Amino acid sequence: MRKVIREILEGTRLFRIEEASHGLEGLHRYREVKPDLVLLDIVMPVLDGISTLERLIKMDPRARVVMCSALGQEELIVHAIRLGAKDFVVKPFHPHRLVTAVHRALEL
Repeated sequence: MRKVIREILEGTRLFRIEEASHGLEGLHRYREVKPDLVLLDIVMPVLDGISTLERLIKMDPRARVVMCSALGQEELIVHAIRLGAKDFVVKPFHPHRLVTAVHRALEL
């Protein structure tokens, strides 16, 4: 999934992409890079997306996060929005929907 997201966003030529393979690595990379936006999958190894989101928002309450989820994870999506996620995309997603969610989150 990360490869697909990277290809879609790099194709716009508007974004610099950084990656992490799991939630703990993502938190570490966030501290290092201070990105404008984070895309988080709900299901990740080591530390799941909801737990990563909770820690990220505690670390930086202004963090802009877009969640990625599979169909059937509606309760988790609602929980993520309540925690501070700005938007979500449901997999499999259309490239336009991903780019729109990213732009929308960056405009907030």
